[in-house]
Amino acid sequence: MLLLNPGPVTLTERVRRSLLQTDLCHRESEFFDLQDEARERLVNVYGLDPAQWSAVLMTGSGTAAVESMVAALVPEHGKLLIVENGVYGERIAHIAAQYRIAHEVVKHEWMEAPDLARIVARLDADRGFTHVAVIHHETTTGRLNDLRTLGAVCRERGVQLLVDGVSSFGAEAIDFNDGSIAAVAATANKCLHGVPGAAFVIVRRDTLAQAASRTFYLDLSRLARLQDQRNTPFTPSVHAYYALVEALRELADEGGWTARHARYAALAEQARAGLAARGVASAVAPEQSSVVLRAYRLPDGVSYPQLHDALKARGFVIYAGQGGLSAELFRISTMGDIHAADVDRLLQGFSELSR
Repeated sequence: MLLLNPGPVTLTERVRRSLLQTDLCHRESEFFDLQDEARERLVNVYGLDPAQWSAVLMTGSGTAAVESMVAALVPEHGKLLIVENGVYGERIAHIAAQYRIAHEVVKHEWMEAPDLARIVARLDADRGFTHVAVIHHETTTGRLNDLRTLGAVCRERGVQLLVDGVSSFGAEAIDFNDGSIAAVAATANKCLHGVPGAAFVIVRRDTLAQAASRTFYLDLSRLARLQDQRNTPFTPSVHAYYALVEALRELADEGGWTARHARYAALAEQARAGLAARGVASAVAPEQSSVVLRAYRLPDGVSYPQLHDALKARGFVIYAGQGGLSAELFRISTMGDIHAADVDRLLQGFSELSR
């Protein structure tokens, strides 16, 4: 079965075999060697200076990393502006409310790109905002939100940017040299092709020094401090770390994030063009979409359950639209061990469905 959902992904045999390595006690030096390698390789994905940036590991899903980032990096008397144009921006608003973090939301329709003029107007109307949170790749629709222009707005106003890079890290461009970016939260089981259970935050070390302590298990500052000391506060998902390290080695061997971007782009365009030829329209224009995942309009007269079940019978798992879009859209991601021949077979499945 090939997974065309936005994570977890279909693993390569190389990463799958890594799960069969010896059991490790998380208090032994062998585990800390593994943890050190994961952190070093994560910082290296975008060529960052480890003296300025820290990769902070945690056991949990991508949402755990986002929650840890938001809870720690908005200071006690700070204020967060959340850019929402999908489910995951909405989720950050729920996190901020849960921790009683002062925040406001610039809401958009889920099919819309962020309106920079509205964001600028809100920041200029209230100089109390210290941070802006944004989803880089909003997988609700497959839209890639523009970090560059938003980063410039934040930089000009001395506001720090918190980025949910859960489904973009490792395959889309992220300009960490943009002084506005304070942190990026992500996970192992999407563009990095690891397994669920390992998540991380890439964070500026000077930002960490000012972190708040609102949470216990997900306390970013404590996690970073202990990991720098070759330690860990709790029992991590050891085998998920094995898979993360092997996936990062594989990513480097294949040419890094730029090569992965090119591979995804080719597969995404192959799927888009093939579906268009079969009368299946894209929901978001390709130039506004991530290479990681694309959303498509359901064919006339075909419900999502019908489409899902027919394709699953042919060996493919696709993904539904979310919320109110569930009756309109379906989504296809080409992360993981997916190749051009697999997309050809998927398109053949659509051809057979239309007969």
